[in-house]
Amino acid sequence: MRWFRACFYKAVCSTVLGETYKGFSYHQKKTLVNVKLKWVKDNSLDLIVARERDLKAVCTLVSILFSASNCFLPIYRLSRHRGQLGLPHDLKLSTFLRRYPTIFSESHVVDGGGTRVPCFSLTPEAIDLHQEGVDVLQQCRMDILDRLCQLLMLTMHRMLPLQTIDQLTWDMGLPYDYYDSLIPHHPNLFSLVHLPDDRVGLKLLPWNDHLAVSQLQKDAALQQTEEAIQNNCLAFPIRFTRGFGLKRKCTAWLEEWQRLPYTSPYADASHLDPRTDVSEKRIVGVFHELLHLTIHKKTERKNVSNLRKPLSLPQKFTKVFERHPGIFYISMKCDTQTVILREAYDHRQLLQKHPLVDVRERFASMMRIGFLDRSRGLYKKKKDSGQEKDPLKLIYGGQLSGTGFSSEEESHCSLFSEYDSDDPTHDPS
Repeated sequence: MRWFRACFYKAVCSTVLGETYKGFSYHQKKTLVNVKLKWVKDNSLDLIVARERDLKAVCTLVSILFSASNCFLPIYRLSRHRGQLGLPHDLKLSTFLRRYPTIFSESHVVDGGGTRVPCFSLTPEAIDLHQEGVDVLQQCRMDILDRLCQLLMLTMHRMLPLQTIDQLTWDMGLPYDYYDSLIPHHPNLFSLVHLPDDRVGLKLLPWNDHLAVSQLQKDAALQQTEEAIQNNCLAFPIRFTRGFGLKRKCTAWLEEWQRLPYTSPYADASHLDPRTDVSEKRIVGVFHELLHLTIHKKTERKNVSNLRKPLSLPQKFTKVFERHPGIFYISMKCDTQTVILREAYDHRQLLQKHPLVDVRERFASMMRIGFLDRSRGLYKKKKDSGQEKDPLKLIYGGQLSGTGFSSEEESHCSLFSEYDSDDPTHDPS
């Protein structure tokens, strides 16, 4: 009898413990696994970021000068736009413009007080290339509108503050003055709304089911198995830096994570527990789609810091960039962190180029040539030639005499601003 009771007790304990272990195993599979993958330097992707240094600032200044009368402005007028350029605080704008003499031509006018004020215009080559860019924007107008609509459709209320969109304007290929040149022409699509924190937001009016299909879903229809598509267990393309070694535990976790259900970034995800791997896969999907909406398939990490609330993301959501180095690469070049979508590049080459990318690459080439020529002293002789032209004094003399600005230092200090957060307490306005 004692023997029977002992066996029965042992069997019951074994069954209970087995069920408990089974439940614990299931719970672990559904809970966010604490896996940390190392960051490994990728020289090819770093070079992409390094060779585009200053490109955004140059192209923005070209757009501003191109829209001015005679493509010509005094330095204090250009300094009013400094907040859009992302230049270091201690770098004089005039010094920056002089780096690239193949794009910007310098002259001087004398104001009413007799002070020589630096003025800048565009070189003929820069004017021609920018005009090509304007033509490209016109030809790609519908593509630009679709991507702006998709950006707003990613958000919970189809709405973003203009300041947040401003941070993504360059990456998405929007005109630098999109709120004047684009938004007013489409009242059926967009509406400007006043937000509770006194800022202005852009709201998308109609929902477009045709646009609510992520790039991963489009690619899956061509590349992934029918079973994966039916089960909605779509896997992200994975690429690692050469020499990147995954531990066996990390490999097993990644393979299991790839088989988890995929939640479209355009779908409601309020039912997902933020502490689970399924939720993390949705966050990865959101930024996978966001980077696909950019024309260079990359953006600075700080540009997405304001998207947590609009995209309904948990705290510290940008940690997914570090946890998934096979999908995203974080470049530390140029004193910032740039998030790059790995699958979009083959070494240093962007696999699918937007037409605007070609124009920007040609601007970058012009910048490199001018910078090198200037460093060799080829522009020294031209520095003080032909400075004070009477026609320029006739056009700008009245403006210059009434400003009180005689140098850049007096004008730009209070005009620089940078958006760090959606928190209204950080609002530069």
